[in-house]
Amino acid sequence: MLNIQNAKTLLQDFHFKSLFIEELGWSNPTNRNSISFATKVGQFSRKAIAELSGAIAYEIYADDGEIPDANIRAAISTEMQKLNHEHILIFIDKERTQTIWRWLKKQDKKTLGREHFFSTGQSGDLFISKLAGLFVDISEIENDITITDVAKKMKAALDIEKVTKKFFKQYQDQYVLFLALIEGIENESDRRWYASVILNRLMFIYFLQKKMFLDGGNANYLNDKLIYSQQQLGDNQFYATFLEKLFFEGFAKDEKSRSIETQRLIGNIKYLNGGLFLKHKIEIQYKNRIKIPDIAFQNLFDLFDSFSWTLNDTPGGDDDQINPDVLGYIFEKYINQKAFGAYYTRTEITEYLCEQTVYKLMLDEINPPDIDPELLKKAGLAKNTAKRFESISELLLKLDAPICKKLIMGDKAILANLSLLDPACGSGAFLVAAMKTLINVYAAVLGKIDFLHDRELNEWKKKIVKDHPNINYYIKKQIITHNLYGVDIMEEATEIAKLRLFLALVASAETVEQLEPLPNIDFNIMAGNSLIGMMRVDENQFNKQLALKASKKPTKGKVIQADNLFRPGLIQTDIFAQEHTKSYQQLIHEKEAAILSYKNAHELGITDTQALRDSIQESENKANEILHNLLLVEFNTLNIKYEEAVWDEKQQKEAKPLKRAVEIADIQALQPFHWGYEFSEIFRKKNGFDAIITNPPWEVFKPNAKEFFQEIEAAEKTKQENAKEKNTPNTETEKEKEKEKEDISKKKMGIKDFEKRQAELLEKPEIKKAWADYLSRFPYTSAYYRSALQYQNQISIVNGKKAGTDINLYKLFTEQC
Repeated sequence: MLNIQNAKTLLQDFHFKSLFIEELGWSNPTNRNSISFATKVGQFSRKAIAELSGAIAYEIYADDGEIPDANIRAAISTEMQKLNHEHILIFIDKERTQTIWRWLKKQDKKTLGREHFFSTGQSGDLFISKLAGLFVDISEIENDITITDVAKKMKAALDIEKVTKKFFKQYQDQYVLFLALIEGIENESDRRWYASVILNRLMFIYFLQKKMFLDGGNANYLNDKLIYSQQQLGDNQFYATFLEKLFFEGFAKDEKSRSIETQRLIGNIKYLNGGLFLKHKIEIQYKNRIKIPDIAFQNLFDLFDSFSWTLNDTPGGDDDQINPDVLGYIFEKYINQKAFGAYYTRTEITEYLCEQTVYKLMLDEINPPDIDPELLKKAGLAKNTAKRFESISELLLKLDAPICKKLIMGDKAILANLSLLDPACGSGAFLVAAMKTLINVYAAVLGKIDFLHDRELNEWKKKIVKDHPNINYYIKKQIITHNLYGVDIMEEATEIAKLRLFLALVASAETVEQLEPLPNIDFNIMAGNSLIGMMRVDENQFNKQLALKASKKPTKGKVIQADNLFRPGLIQTDIFAQEHTKSYQQLIHEKEAAILSYKNAHELGITDTQALRDSIQESENKANEILHNLLLVEFNTLNIKYEEAVWDEKQQKEAKPLKRAVEIADIQALQPFHWGYEFSEIFRKKNGFDAIITNPPWEVFKPNAKEFFQEIEAAEKTKQENAKEKNTPNTETEKEKEKEKEDISKKKMGIKDFEKRQAELLEKPEIKKAWADYLSRFPYTSAYYRSALQYQNQISIVNGKKAGTDINLYKLFTEQC
């Protein structure tokens, strides 16, 4: 298989011939000489560096040592097609510091030129994923690979599905066993969620230990500590004693704040910070009640040890290789995808869309306004001669000091101020892709600085290198903290998204000394319903609600002094203290300062990030009480009623629903996300995000009985499996009855069989109630989508009449975006 690290090293060293032949499996070309050739656009030289079944990779040089512009490159490609229809052209400058790779893509019976800029200083992560598709092993060459095969390889990257499916099947089995062994969490939903929380943390630690970042480079750290726990602490103390210390003191506190006992127990562990190892809300809710026996972890580690773990998320690797991309694949392809319309978006798609979006944004910021020549002429102005860049390759190729400064320096730096949002972020596929795209640009700029000999730029770069042991780690941390935002209705999804970004960050460190504390991004990537909530907050209405609330119930709390409002490091109290004296604007400023304090806690010397995060969250909860009330007013103004599903016991079927006014509990159940408040700084400064990159849910919004009862049945089976672990086997009669029940998940189940199985499940009062609650969710929500002003384009008017159609979530997301 393709050796990613070797390929990346050769790419970074500009040893392209060795890259193709030693790593991509191509052959030496027949003619290796440099050949001068003339075109309509000038004189150039070409040198074939590798060949495969008629496809040839060339290095192209211009006589003046410069890389030609886009039009000339296209003309050269047209000329080269006469020699070799399938080719890759690598345009290189005289110093061998910059390249533009050009190849041809067949699409819709057309041939389109595709280009990628690569320069000294870039890591090559983004480009390697494209090159991976060119890998050819010896067996393919021996079997006379055809030019068609090569073209296909140039089109498609390697697939991760095979290893993912293999891992997930075993992971799913272990998840069920692990879930059954958790004690102390009565609520089934909370127990399932907490199982995922623990598994996420353990997988993160597995990636770390395989990178030799734990306890002096122990690649078997967790297994060794499990054995140590059993021998020194006694049975079943691994979770209660060891993991408790590792999570909440080892990773979450610096060494000075840890007890001697903890240091002795966990060994040499780098302080990482980040919300991943602060106490989870479930751990707070079920404090001192959760128990997990050692056998649960032993089973899990046996599974993990049967796979190879790598932080390199470039496609291509061993058949048993697990990388961070697998986590997203598992979540979006297998967990609740039907209920939430969540589907895995392939890496090559997310990366392509992010490149097109982010690069266009940057070009718009850098290029002068495109003014119609006729307008200039009428105004008596000269022709607009300012330089315009037609592509990102052109921009990066011709970077000068002023452009570099505009991109990276100062409060208004383009890269630092870009805000990219995925409002249905799932496990973070688009966020990771956006991060890679921005890294590519940052790295190109930093690589160029050394050749520009500009004092300001050199001092700026020297300071970063001095303050941060790994410049790539620093860049990723800046991007994650300041550029990326996400929202998802499933909190579990947002936890995976943050985990993937943390893993991408850790991947940049080459030694444990290069690890810096992870960023606090709990208020960048948040849980909530992107489709329901206040887009803009009416300050007057908010202040009225605030005053009303304060007059009804006096509030106790410490007052934040006025001079503390904009001093982030000092705000560690309840910003709603004496709330009746504060306006919405005051609360917003204090909230923004507190979040800034949380994001920069390490730099500000704040050690108790748990208390700071909890304080901000408490303030958010209080603000949401008021914002939910404002939303309730909107529902009532629109005359929307709550339609409660009712079960007719005599008829054993659904009866006519009971209508009543929408109440605050109904609003809370919708999980509203109030954009204007949560991302107040972005809305205040820019009136919205710079770009929205997302694959929204594709799901009709209406009850789906089969999906509901399929999930219920799965939960029932889990309970039965858990019971079998603890109780005696069922009687033979009971076993026969179980065999007669056909699984709802089977697509072949007919309507009559489904109705029979549904009736059996509805005999249980708790399932009957859950079904009624499920049905009640839809009518008042649908009414809002059909009547709210922000969704005025959801219903078409045909011949003066409303044309009724199903509500589809992707349409709502489109209008909301």
